[in-house]
Amino acid sequence: MAADLPPLQNHPMTTESHLSSRLKAQLATLEAGLLERGAATRLMLLAALAGEHVLLIGPPGTAKSELARRLHGVMAVGRYFERLLTRFSTPEELFGPLSLKALEDDRYERLTEGYLPTAGVAFLDEVFKANSAILNALLTLLNEREFDNGQQRLAVPLVSVVGATNEVPTEEALLAFHDRFLLRVVVDPVSDASFGALLRLDATRPAACDALPWQPHELAALRAAREHIPLSDTVLNHLGALRPRLRAWDIAVSDRRWRQLASLLRSAALTEGREQVDPLDLWLLPHVLAHQPDQVGPLAQWFLAEVVEAAPQTPTWLGRAVEAFEQQLDLERSAEAEDIPDAGAGKLALAKAIGGQTSHDGMLRIVNAALEAHQRRRYSSVHIAARITQVEELIGRVDDHLAVLRVGLADLQARLADRIWWPPELLDRVLGERGRTIAALAQLHARLLTLRAGFGDLPVDTQLAQPAPPPVAWDDQERRA
Repeated sequence: MAADLPPLQNHPMTTESHLSSRLKAQLATLEAGLLERGAATRLMLLAALAGEHVLLIGPPGTAKSELARRLHGVMAVGRYFERLLTRFSTPEELFGPLSLKALEDDRYERLTEGYLPTAGVAFLDEVFKANSAILNALLTLLNEREFDNGQQRLAVPLVSVVGATNEVPTEEALLAFHDRFLLRVVVDPVSDASFGALLRLDATRPAACDALPWQPHELAALRAAREHIPLSDTVLNHLGALRPRLRAWDIAVSDRRWRQLASLLRSAALTEGREQVDPLDLWLLPHVLAHQPDQVGPLAQWFLAEVVEAAPQTPTWLGRAVEAFEQQLDLERSAEAEDIPDAGAGKLALAKAIGGQTSHDGMLRIVNAALEAHQRRRYSSVHIAARITQVEELIGRVDDHLAVLRVGLADLQARLADRIWWPPELLDRVLGERGRTIAALAQLHARLLTLRAGFGDLPVDTQLAQPAPPPVAWDDQERRA
């Protein structure tokens, strides 16, 4: 950890090694018995540590409320509160009933004990179906962590609100409330690949987490310490390059959201024991900047292509080049000599006919092979050397490219080794795409080695004065890239 982080370092429960093991244990508890929820659990816990709210977007029955309840289990702050909101919901259901005693004294106050103003983690289902009176009160509570109770504005212990919805609102009146959720996480039903595992799950509740839950003073220490974590120049350059793309995609991002994003990135770096935000932290961007679920994909693809460079990197021209050389080798292997006497051709045809009738006769097969070899065109040493040289040039380029990719993969694996927040599915995707690129190049490399051997085995006539052939060409301008 950096030397200038006294609020975090001086606390015995937030040393770097303890912090990592503590977070991993909590994530294991949050994920236990759930399928394909690696991203949701990580985003919810990180949001809580950063003091932000999360919106879960998905159909009923996708474990959204269960995730919120588990999140409260790792927070030693306030109580857990859960409500399903409808357009008929009343403020009393969320904020508590009016105090009759206070009314006798001409005071308009609520009895908030056991309601949202006393909660540390709250789950609000169908959050956008609430009426305007509730939404207006929630705006102040979510943003300021304060609740107006009569003439008093009271601080609340709220760590994070987890909202749930089937669809994202488009009405202007709801956009301000929607903006209060920094993280928007799509929660889809379990995929077909995990369907069997879903049916085999038992109903056993996960055991309580062994790691200590987060205390209020620890959360305050983390949030104070993150302010000392800078964003690297590379990160700033990536974010600057992304802004025009967002405008082109019609994604508006307020200055407030950019600043909240920066704080979230700092929280991620701090809790992973790093002294600055690096580009790999930008995997969070799609879940912060996307307004609608269909915008997550383009943002995720931008991260993979522009930041991680995990998109397939096999040069398309190389496959065409290998195919062109394979076709050329087939042509040169099958080419017949131009000066074969008619008698030789007749003997070859007769040997083939006899050999087809008595294929058990080894002598005929030997004669047949010898005649075919005599029939094949022979090439000068200059011709064969030219073909091999051109193939070896390609082999050298592939060798260089493979070396760069393998070093890059090893470096990426090392950088990701201690990442707590990267979801397993994202990790597998990024490393898998790099691995598949390397495997595809290795296959092309093996085909080039076979080509080099094939050209080297062409019949040669050392006495033949044959000039170097034209280079094998393939119709792709990228071959010189």
